[in-house]
Amino acid sequence: MRQAAPLWRGLSASLLARRAAVPWQATRLYSAAAASQGVDASKLVIQKTEKPAELKKPEELVFGNTFTDHMLAIEWDKSTGWGAPKITPYQNLSLDPATCVFHYGFECFEGMKAYRDSAGRIRLFRPNKNMERLNKSAERIALPTFDSSTLVDLISKLVSLDSRFIPNKRGYSLYLRPTMIGTQKTLGIAAPGSAMLFVIASPVGPYYPTGFKAVSLEATDYAVRAWPGGVGDKKLGANYAPCIVPQLAAASRGFQQNLWLFGEEEFVTEVGTMNMFAAIKDKATGQNELVTAPLDGTILEGITRDSVLSLAREKLVPEGWKVSERKYTMPELWEASQEGRLLEAFGSGTAAVVSPVRTISWKGKLVDCGLKDGEETGPIALKMKEWIEARQYGDEEHEWSHLVE
Repeated sequence: MRQAAPLWRGLSASLLARRAAVPWQATRLYSAAAASQGVDASKLVIQKTEKPAELKKPEELVFGNTFTDHMLAIEWDKSTGWGAPKITPYQNLSLDPATCVFHYGFECFEGMKAYRDSAGRIRLFRPNKNMERLNKSAERIALPTFDSSTLVDLISKLVSLDSRFIPNKRGYSLYLRPTMIGTQKTLGIAAPGSAMLFVIASPVGPYYPTGFKAVSLEATDYAVRAWPGGVGDKKLGANYAPCIVPQLAAASRGFQQNLWLFGEEEFVTEVGTMNMFAAIKDKATGQNELVTAPLDGTILEGITRDSVLSLAREKLVPEGWKVSERKYTMPELWEASQEGRLLEAFGSGTAAVVSPVRTISWKGKLVDCGLKDGEETGPIALKMKEWIEARQYGDEEHEWSHLVE
């Protein structure tokens, strides 16, 4: 059976480039209302649980299946602004069936972690970056914004209260899920007049419980993760559900994730729900280059992505590497692989930090990403994992590490 042509066929590269180059100009519908009454951390109300949960053994933890005793919630109304923040026992939400989040997807979220260092202190990793991104996501779907530092302080209080859930073991952490939803009861499609911001927490173990393993990808051009001028650069729930069916299709053929391609040129964008990196030796000069797709409106502004780029410029550039945020294509990776110039490839994200790539299936061919038999990671991916974890766990004191008092 002939495959249906992807939706972008027929659009010129120049048109796509022009479309991507025009940033979406946000209209802050409720910025004045939100500013009139911002989140006031001094009004925090804490209600402790009367039924503390029994802690699971670290090796029994399954990612995202276990939750802590408490949650943080703050309600917002367009006429009065943000209400008093509350930390309460973890509980179900009570929402009317007509609540707008159910019908029109007014929802955005973040993924971040808290870590216990060797001295037993609790640390957040670059939390202000997560708050900045949550604000951008909320603003894009007409939800209210907030002061980043205030929410970091409130999340710190939640983490401190539930710190017993963070195992005192390397590789373990407390995964935090700040979420904002539109809560207005209406079937009318309009900017929500009320919203809720809540934060839940889940103790998690290493992303790779059996060890640091390389994955194989399927290059995907029959489905599109993000479109120029769309919301692919925002962390919205609506971006994730449509990716599940292509991922299941890839898994049925023996591949762990999709490598999302875009356009007739087959630009490399993201891998699964992670940012994608490739280490390539330049054909003309022989210089090593670490490359990732630019933030053109289709790429999520990953905090780990930014960390990898910052560390590469700090530590690899002095060794002669070039670090690039540029468009690159699947044919470019194929050619580099065939000529032995594709040194390695990996994804980056909060859950795994980095995820090495062994092969990419593309047009009936397997693109070798530089790993030798028996190797599970290339040297750059391994260094990035070690460098980032050193700052996450406080081995290296750095401004990225936020101590929870």
